[in-house]
Amino acid sequence: MKEFWNDLYEAMGGNHLTSWLLNVVVWAIIILALPIATWLSTQDYEAAKTSLNVVWGIFMSPFLIYFVNFYVFGPLLFFMNEKEARSFRVYNKLSNRTRYWIFGLCNLITIPLFNSRFFLLWWHRDSIPNMPEMTPNMWIGFFSGAFMFFMLNCIVAAIAIGIRHFIRNRDIKQQLKDEKAKNTEAELAWLKNQINPHFLFNTLNNISSLTQIDPDAAQDAIAQLSDLLRYAMYETNKKTVPISGEVAFMRNYIALMKLRCNEKTEVKTTFEVEQDVEIAPLLFISLIENAFKHGVSSSRHSMIDIHLEQKNNSIMFTCDNTNYPKDDADRSGSGIGLENTRRRLDLMYAGRYTWQKWLENDIYHVYIKLSV
Repeated sequence: MKEFWNDLYEAMGGNHLTSWLLNVVVWAIIILALPIATWLSTQDYEAAKTSLNVVWGIFMSPFLIYFVNFYVFGPLLFFMNEKEARSFRVYNKLSNRTRYWIFGLCNLITIPLFNSRFFLLWWHRDSIPNMPEMTPNMWIGFFSGAFMFFMLNCIVAAIAIGIRHFIRNRDIKQQLKDEKAKNTEAELAWLKNQINPHFLFNTLNNISSLTQIDPDAAQDAIAQLSDLLRYAMYETNKKTVPISGEVAFMRNYIALMKLRCNEKTEVKTTFEVEQDVEIAPLLFISLIENAFKHGVSSSRHSMIDIHLEQKNNSIMFTCDNTNYPKDDADRSGSGIGLENTRRRLDLMYAGRYTWQKWLENDIYHVYIKLSV
């Protein structure tokens, strides 16, 4: 039962205090404008009171019709979909077309009901003193006025539904925007979490190989890996980090990756940073990892050239490496790192980055330019 009332409350608009206050203020202006103007011009309280009674007599029915349609008929009949009607049992089995018919029928009943005083006045016209005899022209005028007033009430009901439709669409768009933002944040977190295990797996393989060649160097590498993991786990929890921290991380990471390279591999690095701008954490690591993975051969000359330059609000990253493709049996080159990097750029720097990659003379080139 509690869930039923909560769903009913949400369907009728929930706690939209702002829209309720705005509706009340607008109707107060409509109803009180003429009485206030009468009082200001005549300074006669009785004249203003009479004016208020006349205006209220005319607008009472449209006033009630508006609020009934805005807060009851609109949300419970005209706009409620199957999902919103899930707690209303038999009611939620009605089709939208059936609800529209019920909505129209309710208004056809409610409008005459709210104007019943006029019909009662007509019914008891014989008991009214000095009431003239109704002539055909008077009957025509009476029914014409009743029809026009009925149409006025219908127009007010349509206005209420139109305003409700506008508010509903605005709320839906805001909800979709909030959901999209939450999904984007969740996807970014997932993508970043994919980087750390991927990076750790490959680095541990490098250290494992090093233990058989130089145990002391392997011990130093483990200490260096500890520093890298500390940064990856504790310093990259924010959406952006200072580029200086990223540069230090990349320097250490490259130094660690060079441990497995022999004298046939030439590694060049250049980092030119003018100011400590903010950047997405661990954004270029997958590209550097990919260069060492596919650009190094133990038997042939290998080259890796990594360059990062920051000027004003632009960051240019280039990575060139010899290209030694992995065979199908080597699963280390699955490409998940590059896919994640591209997806993170799409999410965080949409319309603000350039990504180019090409193969020329057996050299694989990657170029990224960011506006931060």
